[in-house]
Amino acid sequence: MERLVVDVFVDGVKVLGLPRSIGEIYGLLFISPVPLALDDLVERLDISKGSASQGLRALKGLGAVREVELNGGRRTYFEPAVELKRLVGGFIREQVRPHIESGKQKIGKLAEVAAREQDPERREFLEERIERLDNWLRRGGVMLPLIQRLLGQ
Repeated sequence: MERLVVDVFVDGVKVLGLPRSIGEIYGLLFISPVPLALDDLVERLDISKGSASQGLRALKGLGAVREVELNGGRRTYFEPAVELKRLVGGFIREQVRPHIESGKQKIGKLAEVAAREQDPERREFLEERIERLDNWLRRGGVMLPLIQRLLGQ
């Protein structure tokens, strides 16, 4: 059962272009009835400590896992965030928004280059494509908050 759940999340992160270990870590935390420590993840998933540490850092950045203390011990334990709104919001904040912002800057540079094109037919073609890209990015920027709200309800 545990491996099947882990595999569901591994497949999910593949689609998003994230490392396999992120899906493995989140999947194991998701199906575990108790929080797990870094060493537990390393042992049960048979991954390196570095990979587990990097994966946890990425998942914390996305808001997909949180640290918990158990019995006042010195070890740090982790549990998954299972609220869809939080997961989607973290992914949008950490993965999608930076690409949109970067894309806006690149479109500005593309427009400058297209304006210098000597061939009027080619310049018109380039300007139309750049306008289309800009439109896609603006629509994406409008849709992201709507998607977050929709999935959070």
